[in-house]
Amino acid sequence: MPARAGTGVLRVEGVSRVFGHGASAVQALDRISLEVARGDFVCLVGASGCGKSTLLHLLAGLDSPTAGSVAVEGRTALMFQEAALFPWLTLAGNVSLALRLRGVPRRERRDQVTALLQMVHLEGFADRRPHELSGGMRQRVALARALAQDADVLLMDEPFGSLDAMTRDLLHAELERLWSDRHFTALFVTHNVREAVRLANRVLVLTSRPGRVSTEFSVDIPRPRRIETPAVSALAGEITQQLSLEVRRHGHA
Repeated sequence: MPARAGTGVLRVEGVSRVFGHGASAVQALDRISLEVARGDFVCLVGASGCGKSTLLHLLAGLDSPTAGSVAVEGRTALMFQEAALFPWLTLAGNVSLALRLRGVPRRERRDQVTALLQMVHLEGFADRRPHELSGGMRQRVALARALAQDADVLLMDEPFGSLDAMTRDLLHAELERLWSDRHFTALFVTHNVREAVRLANRVLVLTSRPGRVSTEFSVDIPRPRRIETPAVSALAGEITQQLSLEVRRHGHA
């Protein structure tokens, strides 16, 4: 397992994000602070609208905080719930584009694309187009494209949320293997508490809007894990209870 050591590569200090102005303003985040160490795997869970995706967008540089500071060391790649592949490109073309944007010379791209598709077990599909693939296969391509960016930090916004349980389980194992092999830092947003416990070293529970870190759970269950094992189920139950408290607190606010 990659070690959690050294200064955090993701640092969020007192960050607030407000959308709109005046009476119609919506506060998504309220003075949230957190730190993720190099090589860590952290999952964020919380009720809908608690600011999880907003936080990822801030870390990816797609948005700016209203107050506070965000610091990211190294290159980031962002994965969404939808694979967002270019439909007119082949799988190889989609992965190769990420390499080209990184400045990888043409003569090196072919070998790297082949290696990346092998890494996600799609080496026989290089010439297919996205519409010819299942949802799980498209997400594998999206993962290969993210890895093509040679990212130090992988930001993942419910990337497996639309997949069936069996496909999601396969991709959990795939992601865990790649994380262990390549030693990137992962921040993963999910509504699925069992998924969070299956994948993470730490699970952070966010308050209902506006989002702050309410509780942190360390996941000390040995890897590799299975989503249905008693230890995963027990910790997922504890986290779900905390989430329920946050939802009720929001409902009575």
